[in-house]
Amino acid sequence: MSASAPAAKPDPARSARRGLTHSRAVGLMVLVTLMWATAGVVTRQLERAASFEVTFWRSFFTLLAMVLILGAWRGRGLWRSLREGGRHLWISGACWSVMFTAFMVALTLTTTANVLVTLATGPLLAALAARLFIGHRLPARTWAAIAVAGAGIAWMYGAQIGDDGALAGTLVALCVPIAGACHWTNVQQAHASGADVDLLPAVLIGAAVSAACTLPLAWPFTASGRDLALLGFLGVFQLAIPCMLSMMAAGVLKAPEVALLALLEVLFGIALAWVGAGEAPAPTVFSGGLLVIGALVANEWLGWRAARGQR
Repeated sequence: MSASAPAAKPDPARSARRGLTHSRAVGLMVLVTLMWATAGVVTRQLERAASFEVTFWRSFFTLLAMVLILGAWRGRGLWRSLREGGRHLWISGACWSVMFTAFMVALTLTTTANVLVTLATGPLLAALAARLFIGHRLPARTWAAIAVAGAGIAWMYGAQIGDDGALAGTLVALCVPIAGACHWTNVQQAHASGADVDLLPAVLIGAAVSAACTLPLAWPFTASGRDLALLGFLGVFQLAIPCMLSMMAAGVLKAPEVALLALLEVLFGIALAWVGAGEAPAPTVFSGGLLVIGALVANEWLGWRAARGQR
């Protein structure tokens, strides 16, 4: 079928989901988390690129990959979805841009473990945002999980008060789950109003905004050829491709399953940075991280059991 009739053109991602079994979706999500987890160890191999230049190149390569891949998949339908997506699409794109930018800046300021444990609070912050802005009622288990996870993050922050760089990095990292909570609240509001946010174009918008905003701050460029190759890897294989694969897996898996499997990024990321870059996590990160991850696992597992019991 020709690209001149995008309305009749099947969505390859949706077609791929139809042939995806549950076990394969689980395996795909595990692969996605492993790809996401390479950010820390790869960043530690950079020679000269730093801070906003790292962020710019990663976002730029992500944008390039998304344009090429989505353009091949959707043809002119991609550009139509960008034109007609409405405010919810662009709000979502703005949230993605904050996530892309804050994540990489945080990695240049503090350890991989600090960043990833902070990111693990995302599902709980999203639940809290839904309560505050949409009126979703939260069960007692989720309130308890938010309190425990908050204690874990506070413990990590308290241990970093004397280290301005680590504390700044963790605070910047906290922008990622906050932006993620705003993103999912926006998606739920769009769905409630009868519209759906096309998430892949939103990721593309996020990469474009992130690259545009960090370009002035990244100039003049100092990255070596090796740095560009590593940042190209991050843009394509750590972000663009796993983002699309995760959308396929999420079409088959239930939300609690996705949330639990996504925690593997924390474990993989810390392990890769430890083995590949000698970045051993501090004891406070271990203890605080156990509180955060334990709270999320308990909340999602109890929610899954309650949902099964209602069938």
